[in-house]
Amino acid sequence: MRTKAGLTQEDVAKKLGTNKSNISRLECGRSNPSWGTLSKYAAACGFRVKLKAVENERVS
Repeated sequence: MRTKAGLTQEDVAKKLGTNKSNISRLECGRSNPSWGTLSKYAAACGFRVKLKAVENERVS
């Protein structure tokens, strides 16, 4: 999302009022962010988070 939006980690960190290192941890999967954090990150990048439940495909 961030790169598609043309933003740096520093840009997103400033928008969220946090440190670049926190954005790096989030993007590298070294954190367990809350739904709220993911939503704020997405919004800072010009996106929104959508949760969708889909039925598993049945294997014959």
